[in-house]
Amino acid sequence: MENVKAKKKYGQNFLKDESVLLKIIESMPKADRTVVEIGPGLGDLTKQLVKYKNVRAYEVDTDLISILQSKFANELDSKQLELIHTDVLEAWDKQKSLYDGNYDLIANLPYYIATNIILRALEDDNCEHIIVMIQKEVAKKFSAKPKEKEYSSLAVIAELLSKDSRILFDVPPESFDPPPKVMSSILFIKKDLGKTIDKGFKDFLKAAFMQPRKKLNKNLSSKLPKEVLKTLFEEFDIAENVRPHEVSASLYSQLYKRALIYGRNEEN
Repeated sequence: MENVKAKKKYGQNFLKDESVLLKIIESMPKADRTVVEIGPGLGDLTKQLVKYKNVRAYEVDTDLISILQSKFANELDSKQLELIHTDVLEAWDKQKSLYDGNYDLIANLPYYIATNIILRALEDDNCEHIIVMIQKEVAKKFSAKPKEKEYSSLAVIAELLSKDSRILFDVPPESFDPPPKVMSSILFIKKDLGKTIDKGFKDFLKAAFMQPRKKLNKNLSSKLPKEVLKTLFEEFDIAENVRPHEVSASLYSQLYKRALIYGRNEEN
């Protein structure tokens, strides 16, 4: 292994377990789409990806860029690999998509920005699949189903924007160098292209899950008058004592649409 020390500020943990890398490759969709990789690190996953696909990799760390340029000189020359030295969130802000055609995001994500990256990828119209290694706790928040205690606003968003979201397998700390303090998981999301959600709905969800253990109507009272909530709960036959994790994504969507109508009626 190269004599490179992982940098805490970039949340670096280099995946070194060959069997895990191969399982990620096996989970890739077979279609001939470009892969976008975020945080290629020392290029262990990149090395496997370029055998099968064209890859565009975003790396913020200058030291790693020079290592990757040397290691993948042939692939860069043949255009099998494109290496972009930038902060991926800044790239998204500038260009709206990480690639100008349809792509699959496959990456071992830095934990500290993983949630943000997944949310951005869900909203990126060109991204078709998300297959990412993240902290298990976060993977569960995206893949949980209603009534499971991990069910969150992230799971609602993932469910509404995808055809499938699940954890493929777990990856123990010893698969990395340095080992993280937590268990990791591979999260798989197959997006439902063309589906979108607006900022207002995200704000509505944020309020709904503000205090997950409290009753949903208590949380939503920061957004809606009590009499409107009472009417909505009666209309959709929702129990008065229901908790946020007990309501399905489609029901949240319906609640929000009806709440908008009530809001407009109140204004007129």
